[in-house]
Amino acid sequence: MADFSKPGSLYGAIDLGARKQALEAQTRREAAGPQAAASASVVDVTEETFTTDVVDRSMGVPVVLDLWSPRAPGSAQLSPVLEKVVGDMGGRAVLARVNVDASPQIAQALRVQAVPTVLAIFQGQAVTGFQQVLPEQEVRRWLDELMAAVEQFYQANPDARPPADGDEQEPAGPPADPDMAAAEQAVERGDLDAAAEAYQRLLARVPGNEDAKMGLAGVQLIKRTEGTDPADIQRRLQDPADIDAQLLAADLEMLSGAIDEAFDRIIAVVKRTSGDERDKARRHLLGLFDALPADDPSLAKARRALASALF
Repeated sequence: MADFSKPGSLYGAIDLGARKQALEAQTRREAAGPQAAASASVVDVTEETFTTDVVDRSMGVPVVLDLWSPRAPGSAQLSPVLEKVVGDMGGRAVLARVNVDASPQIAQALRVQAVPTVLAIFQGQAVTGFQQVLPEQEVRRWLDELMAAVEQFYQANPDARPPADGDEQEPAGPPADPDMAAAEQAVERGDLDAAAEAYQRLLARVPGNEDAKMGLAGVQLIKRTEGTDPADIQRRLQDPADIDAQLLAADLEMLSGAIDEAFDRIIAVVKRTSGDERDKARRHLLGLFDALPADDPSLAKARRALASALF
């Protein structure tokens, strides 16, 4: 049983966002060209700009996320070191700074337990990090290891490597759907209600649009978990009859990147319930299915397990 009061899933906290936004971010990154990756090596991030400055940018270049506080003496020691070390990378990495006092929702979403915390975000996922003050030499060693891992990823996935300066760019694709553009803009400014409305308008016109289905499901997932206290959910899970706690726990697992665990949790509820409770769990699971691309490998496995549980 997952313990949501502990930071065990810290490094997967934005995995779902990466899955949901990958196609959209890929389009924006290709349109922007290599200048987007090297435009600035240091950026201050807020809750409104996190998607653009961290998640989207990490699709082409690793982002070092410095979660700091003016109240933490360690932040005053570590932040200048990070700025120097990342600045020496010549645009091959970006430093994104988050004042956790001014942007508490980011710290909450990433399960940050102490500051300073440093995370490396790449391809929309937090892949490594540390939570203490390190000397410059160790920070450089950590960053070198990160860049080596990034290079290994690009060697294994050459099509994912962003174009170098001077490389010929592919012709731009067709103009973005206006409702999709409106949804993206609403997400970036944190207006989830407006984003949901835009996705719904697009689905009313094009019911099979997978990007809109994923976007709407992702927005609904985030809205359901806003203000949720993971420790309270952990306590409620002790009551097997609290179906709502199980569903919220699955939502939190989805947001933390524990996709299979979330699906397994709800399928277990389907197996041991009946009537309205079983149907509620089934419909909730189908809603989570919509948050992933149709070819996501976790879906086929979960669909088979659901069918087995129902029949």
